[in-house]
Amino acid sequence: MKTKKILTTLLLTALAAVGVNAQHQFTINTKPGPMIQPSMYGIFFEDINFGADGGLYAEMVENRSFEFPDRLMGWNTFGDVTVSDLKPAFDRNPHYVTLAPSGHREKQTGLENRGFFGMGLKKDMCYDFTVYARLHTLQGKEAKFRIELVDEGNRPICRDTITVTNNKWQKHTATLISKKTVEKGLLRIFLMPGESVDIDHVSLIPEDNWHGMRADLVKDLADLHPGIFRFPGGCIVEGTDLATRYQWKNTVGPVENRPLNENRWNYTFPHRLFPNYYQTLGLGFYEFFLLAERIGAEPLPVLSCGLACQFQNADNDKNAHVAVDDLQPYIDDALDLIDFANGPVTSKWGSLRAEMGHPAPFNLKQIGIGNEQWGPLYPERLERFVKQLRAKYPDIKICGSSGPSASGKDFDYGWEQMRRLNVDLVDEHYYMPPEWFLNNASRYDAYDRKGPKVFAGEYAAHVPRLGNQPTVAMNNFEAALAEAAFMTGLERNADIVHQATYAPLFAHVDGWQWRPDLIWFNNLESVRTVNWYVQMLYATNRGTHILNLTEGGKPVEGHEKLYASAAYDKTTKGYIVKIVNAGEKEQRVDITFTNLKRLGKGRLTTLHSSDPRATNTLDNKTRIVPQTTDIEASGNVLQTTIPAKTFAVYRF
Repeated sequence: MKTKKILTTLLLTALAAVGVNAQHQFTINTKPGPMIQPSMYGIFFEDINFGADGGLYAEMVENRSFEFPDRLMGWNTFGDVTVSDLKPAFDRNPHYVTLAPSGHREKQTGLENRGFFGMGLKKDMCYDFTVYARLHTLQGKEAKFRIELVDEGNRPICRDTITVTNNKWQKHTATLISKKTVEKGLLRIFLMPGESVDIDHVSLIPEDNWHGMRADLVKDLADLHPGIFRFPGGCIVEGTDLATRYQWKNTVGPVENRPLNENRWNYTFPHRLFPNYYQTLGLGFYEFFLLAERIGAEPLPVLSCGLACQFQNADNDKNAHVAVDDLQPYIDDALDLIDFANGPVTSKWGSLRAEMGHPAPFNLKQIGIGNEQWGPLYPERLERFVKQLRAKYPDIKICGSSGPSASGKDFDYGWEQMRRLNVDLVDEHYYMPPEWFLNNASRYDAYDRKGPKVFAGEYAAHVPRLGNQPTVAMNNFEAALAEAAFMTGLERNADIVHQATYAPLFAHVDGWQWRPDLIWFNNLESVRTVNWYVQMLYATNRGTHILNLTEGGKPVEGHEKLYASAAYDKTTKGYIVKIVNAGEKEQRVDITFTNLKRLGKGRLTTLHSSDPRATNTLDNKTRIVPQTTDIEASGNVLQTTIPAKTFAVYRF
């Protein structure tokens, strides 16, 4: 009796121990499955949050061509300053200013421009100043004006002088070297004693720019190693009305003569109004194509389908959409864009690309028509585009839209119509709480494998307000971890999901209108959010083919808050496993790689935080960053423990 009691006690102790150390048993079939597209993980750019002017576009002068509806918005003037459009330098930007002597010995005439929330100046950086100028009168002999960079204390830190001796418009340049770092400086222009002068297109760009773009922000994008680059939006494509839609032909050619466009987001949000938010289009389609090439991403331009933003306009407002029979100019824009991107240097638009400095084609493979349209208005217009695009460019893939929602009547109708029109990809958007992303890791498991593929064109986890907090957190670990978990489902279903892009991309800390965003910046520096690191880890550990990873014969998509996917990389003959532990405790996992004898040594990269609300900020950029260690498997089995709240990437 005593022996039986002892054996029972030992058995219970052993069972308890097994319970404490219970392991998950994952199995990976090492036979490569369907291909993972090179475009799988990418970026989406829209000019929101001052993402272009004041952001990626390196121009530091606001309203540089005096074309804002309030011609002097962004400028402080003193003395005798007037605006005119008589015999302008540029026909599509006709306004300029005249600086005339004040008429008093000790009174000055001039301008000041503080740029976008102040001008960020870096010590020892060279700033290229350009201006178009002419003598105001035919009889004039010489005019001079002084240019200065000024710090927050109103102290000039460098200066130069421009001399004008001709009454014909000419371009003048100067180089200003900042003697100190200034967070919120300004540009000042003084008319010196002498003649009156007309000036236009006043520009200041840091010398380290890359094709007119901020070098640090370009690096932030390049280091993501994105596979696809969708541009220029977003609702920007649609415009508040048809007149303010994004028109790519206005964004190519000399930057001085690209016409101003109102920004869709300038006074959209009552809590974040920016009436001075316009698009100079200095960052245009040519620059977007160059950027895609620079960062190694496939370009995906999106064009208007003839519908202004449906959120801002009623469907029965005929001023907000083009009649179906009047769509040809819009269709021509799409056809001409393909010629601009891929056409020979002898074609109309291919020759313009070559003239701008890029004779070689940009190798455009796909195009988006429309953004977040819904209802019958969209497919009846898209159908006209599809017919002509297929006829002239059968190899170009067409991306349609399922609307702004992740489910519901309009979403189902959108997909039904996209199948009917036989588009190549369907653009889905979802901005949802983290819990939605955790619960929808299996979203694409049951999708119809026939017909169009999926493009998750805009998505991000939006953390709800906590208690009495007035706003949501910018970009915190809770959101990033949920996105990482959801993305295991994208990868596992790479046969149907061909590309995905987090949105939005950029946000100025003083000019944001929407958050969260992938990269935050001020006028001097940027910070990579924890969400950025999730995207980077997926893009740099993409692999080329899906591997079937299961537990008990089923996908790992949320049981005990574990999520997992696996890939094979034929270029390195390597194996990649991604596991997210979204739970509150560490979990032990044994991973068996079938049909292998030995895995050997590998690398483990983890992204972890014990605080779900933790963020990376400009003051603390590395609060949450990946940590990498060496690992080694035992034969064909990897035994690992994944801490709570951790995204882990294993690579052998």
